[in-house]
Amino acid sequence: MTNSNLPGSGWSAMVPKAAGNLTLSGQQRPGDGTGPDKRTLRKVVAASFIGNFVEWFDYAVYGYLAVTISHVFFPTADKQTALLLTFGLFAVSFFVRPLGGFIWGHIGDRVGRKNALSLSILIMSAATFAIALIPDYNIIGIWAPILLLIIRLVQGFSAAGEYAGASAFLVEYAPPNRRGLYAAVVPASTATGLLLGSLIALLLSVSMTPDQLNSWGWRLPFLLAAPMGLIGRYIRVKLEDTPAFLAMEKEDEAIKAPVMALFRDHWRTLLIAVGAVVLNAVGFYVILSYMPTYLSEVVGLDASLSFLATTVALATYIGFIFLTGLASDRFGRKRVLITASTLFVLLTVPAFMLLSTGSFFVILMVQILLGAMLTLNDGTLPSFLAELFPTKIRYSGFAVSFNLSNALFGGTALFVSTLLIDVTGSDLAPGWYLMAAAIVSLIAVSLAKETSKAPLRTK
Repeated sequence: MTNSNLPGSGWSAMVPKAAGNLTLSGQQRPGDGTGPDKRTLRKVVAASFIGNFVEWFDYAVYGYLAVTISHVFFPTADKQTALLLTFGLFAVSFFVRPLGGFIWGHIGDRVGRKNALSLSILIMSAATFAIALIPDYNIIGIWAPILLLIIRLVQGFSAAGEYAGASAFLVEYAPPNRRGLYAAVVPASTATGLLLGSLIALLLSVSMTPDQLNSWGWRLPFLLAAPMGLIGRYIRVKLEDTPAFLAMEKEDEAIKAPVMALFRDHWRTLLIAVGAVVLNAVGFYVILSYMPTYLSEVVGLDASLSFLATTVALATYIGFIFLTGLASDRFGRKRVLITASTLFVLLTVPAFMLLSTGSFFVILMVQILLGAMLTLNDGTLPSFLAELFPTKIRYSGFAVSFNLSNALFGGTALFVSTLLIDVTGSDLAPGWYLMAAAIVSLIAVSLAKETSKAPLRTK
């Protein structure tokens, strides 16, 4: 893959050839043969990138600093119970995401993709910033974890529209033969957020004493959310909505109740989409968020080495994700997604066996392997889900399926992994759980139709 194929760089040169004479308003310019200019395409990519970046930066910091956060908000509990409470609170915040998916999907399909994304990033970044301001348990007692829970519920609600909206936004702008590549920007942005979170967690762990980290150091990453969110909102409000949405709006074809239409007319597709997301939901949080805690608390690896291994794995993940986007454009969404699920069924448990060796080099290689396997799923899923649903309910269909599956399996992945180890006494329990998720997704994707070569659905 050359740099000319990467989003935000020379890839804009492909758009006029593939997109014809479409302008940003969804109309054609009379015979001039031009499409969206490079500056606009860069803004589209940046607008889609930054919201997910902020969202998963927060999740990364929370996951990577889970041990510290458990000391700050649950100091009276024993170590394992405090960690379970911390991950349990993380999971509870996901239960509001299906509700957020309904509301953001309605806004996105009725009022516009841009309007939904501009509002969601503002709420999300404000909530993340507010976490840094919560007094700890030793100052306000039980109110500390209660406030943390309330703020994370707000985050869960606002984040419900981000991944789906950004994916729909990119897919609806993309040339027909490059929808997979464009949509790969979304998982790349999530990994970049995790990467920055991992780097900051590593920096804090090696530069601060435990007392400094517990008292004020953990707050620093959350403070970064405010300026990043404001930058993202500024970029988004300067863009027009997608050609597909504007064309639908021009024809006055928007549905008054898109979520109701989704459940009434497209429930089979919705079930397939929910199942297809399960591997992403479990795999993303187990491999890219829970892993530092697993390596330090279960395997016994030094905390700084745990963060370092995850950081390197994340960096390689970002590179692999664009290759996956290109592969899905060439070979089809189903083939790549089925390959990902099959690899996880076969290799996950052996990979966790190798992690238990405690060798840093082995752990690093295993994390890179698991990350590469995950990109086969994550890099394909955004275009796959967006293509499953017609324009009138695309935002709703993506948001509801993605957030429902993440509420049931993604947000609980850290808690379930910790609980399974505690209950079974087996360090391999998270691996078996991840393998089960892959089986569910394998069945769901097998039931879907191939979407990569077909035009975006309008009805």
